[in-house]
Amino acid sequence: MEAFPRNFIWGVSTSAYQTEGAVAEDGRTPSVWDTFARVPGAIADGSTGDVATDHYHRWEEDVALLADLGVRAYRFSLSWSRIMPDDSGRPNAAGLEFYESLLDGLSRWAIRPVVNLYHWDLPQWLQEKGGWCDRETTDRFAEYAAVAVDALGRDVDVWCTLNEPFEHCMLGHVLGEHAPGLTLPLDEAFAVAHHLLLAQGKAVRVLREAGAESVMAINSYAPARPASDSEADRTVAALYDVLQNRLFTDPPLTGRYPEELEPLVAPFVRDGDMDVIATPVDLWGVNYYAVNAVRAVDGPIPLEVVAPEGHPLTAFGWAVAPEGLTETLTGLRDRYGDALPVVVVSENGCAYDDVVGADGRCDDPERVAYLSAHLDAIAEAIAKGVDVRGYFVWSLTDNWEWAEGFTKRFGLVHVDYATQERVAKSSFAWYRERIAR
Repeated sequence: MEAFPRNFIWGVSTSAYQTEGAVAEDGRTPSVWDTFARVPGAIADGSTGDVATDHYHRWEEDVALLADLGVRAYRFSLSWSRIMPDDSGRPNAAGLEFYESLLDGLSRWAIRPVVNLYHWDLPQWLQEKGGWCDRETTDRFAEYAAVAVDALGRDVDVWCTLNEPFEHCMLGHVLGEHAPGLTLPLDEAFAVAHHLLLAQGKAVRVLREAGAESVMAINSYAPARPASDSEADRTVAALYDVLQNRLFTDPPLTGRYPEELEPLVAPFVRDGDMDVIATPVDLWGVNYYAVNAVRAVDGPIPLEVVAPEGHPLTAFGWAVAPEGLTETLTGLRDRYGDALPVVVVSENGCAYDDVVGADGRCDDPERVAYLSAHLDAIAEAIAKGVDVRGYFVWSLTDNWEWAEGFTKRFGLVHVDYATQERVAKSSFAWYRERIAR
């Protein structure tokens, strides 16, 4: 299916902690993920992001891969603790120099930088002051945004605020499966949700004041299906839909929390907060991977998310359901209408158990099929009138996949984690040809 405008932006995405390594070099201090990765049993294979894919030292090789791939944009995140290593308020010059070099490298190949301020790696020094449970963190985020845009803004095409606040809030602060590993009661976790949204709004205002021309918010979306026809499953599926698909979308776009959640969030909202949260952005990033089935369970968290029946699964156990992406895009347009900014699919990809063969090739036909089907799903949404302007594959290289460590591979490029050798997979060649076409 061919339905993409000529100015459509083709790109790939990565994040700082999953790729950079060099966690104790040039003034960087620990993030919550450095701390969490050292908790026994927290990471599937016992690994850490200390080296990850060594992007900090191999960024020129990785930029060459981007140029070979032919992408027009590269979305990556900054390491907050590399730029603001302590509570002094003084930025770390060496950390900023690394990102300046990376931006210069991208400029040489005319690759547009799409820079994400926050991909879950809160500085540990800030976590020890309360982290996202503490309202003051919203001001620290705004100060960090001001430092970043002042130092790097002249070379950045698009600024992004927070990546996937739903996952960061729930996996990191309720379920304890991600850093910082908290298991807050749901009612207390709404403080985290509100502070994440408030931080985003404050950062958008800082970026605007500094002259940023294009700002993007990024959320994850997954259509929620009841696991059965039972009333209990229908009820929790509706709850999950509100939590994932509306909690972090309604406030920026409508100025209100979903009606079902307003009483739970109200204790943390102060006068003026909602106006800050609703500060307009230019682009709406949609991260999409799968649809979810939801079933009722006993316990403080009354639901469980599972893969729906009738779909093939990735190595992560996620359902391959490209129709859910069309549903997500058209659903956003139908719900928010003119309040919805221009849409960019800011992450989409899949994990498979890719291996390099004796011939030195790494063939991943499942990924090619997955990406092709999801591009068709976007084309269908465009045909139905959704204004989608870009697509970013997750991810350029295999990387350190959070609590899964090195056990899940999402990259277009295979990485041997022992040697850091990069081998482009067959999906890399396919995407290169697709972009060129």
